[in-house]
Amino acid sequence: MTQSKRDIKRKLQVLEYAEDCGNVARTCRHFGISRQCYYNWRRAHERFGEAGLVNRGPCPENRSLRTPAAIDEK
Repeated sequence: MTQSKRDIKRKLQVLEYAEDCGNVARTCRHFGISRQCYYNWRRAHERFGEAGLVNRGPCPENRSLRTPAAIDEK
């Protein structure tokens, strides 16, 4: 099982637990996540399905903002 599939499985467990329990705060305490994180996952799942639960990496590096190599050498 790949890392992304494990992430999706865990997030689905959290969402299903909250639905069964009916209490988001209790669910978040149980799984050790913030409510904001829960609501982000829920919103992503509603919009994109399971594909929305895949962890995304940080923004790509903007190489145009990098110091030129000639200046770094000095």
